[in-house]
Amino acid sequence: MDLALILTVAAAITGAIWLLDSLLFARKRRLMLAEGEEVAEPVIVEYAKSLFPVIFLVLGLRSFVAEPFRIPSNSMMPTLLDGDFILVNKFGYGLRLPVANTKVLDLGAPRRGDVVVFRYPGNGPDDPTAGADYIKRVVGLPGDRITFRDQTLYLNDQPVSKRPVGVYVGSGEGREMTGATLFEVDLDGRRHQSLELFKQGDPRAEDSWVVPEGHYFMMGDNRDRSEDSRYWGFVPEQNLVGKAFVIWLNCDGWFCSGAFDYTRIGDTIR
Repeated sequence: MDLALILTVAAAITGAIWLLDSLLFARKRRLMLAEGEEVAEPVIVEYAKSLFPVIFLVLGLRSFVAEPFRIPSNSMMPTLLDGDFILVNKFGYGLRLPVANTKVLDLGAPRRGDVVVFRYPGNGPDDPTAGADYIKRVVGLPGDRITFRDQTLYLNDQPVSKRPVGVYVGSGEGREMTGATLFEVDLDGRRHQSLELFKQGDPRAEDSWVVPEGHYFMMGDNRDRSEDSRYWGFVPEQNLVGKAFVIWLNCDGWFCSGAFDYTRIGDTIR
């Protein structure tokens, strides 16, 4: 479901009804009222005048300020858990028109280490999941040489610093990763945590890549449980949605049918 498209269409319809009524019918009703006749405003116009400002405000905030997302998997553990609800900054990488996704104002670009929501470019022309919202960490900028080998990430032929800080103990949706090694990673001076479950990683994820202009290389913090750029390639700049910056809710299960974790509310994402 493309909520941006739904909101845009709803705003267009309600706005058009309000505008047409104002131009063609409202004056006639006012004259009839002035002459003492009883005339009611059409119900559809009442609804349009009530809904248009609300829909327009929601569309504007969601398109240009911040958009909520729900984390659907554990690929970004321990930074993000399945069940986290996050807010994404929509203007940090430039303002884009809703639906068309055309950039109208350039305000910045991703940095290494940013946690970014983007539209999955797809793994081949027939991939039905292309366009789905994904969230990963930016590890490669245009022109970077990225290598992943023996569970080690190399940036421009230099190993990215990581040090073990303990054994991960998960809770809720993160219990499946209990026992994984928890690392602190220093990516270009920005620190975050990652998980490794196996001593030897998936050989399909080991290779070297040079990031082309206008593209980014994304990886999940849960190294052995993340399908990312190591498997399906680079993310075009036009697929970027925004930078994740805060967790505003965490609950288990669909429609929050499980337990709530109030300790994660308000956590910043880094």
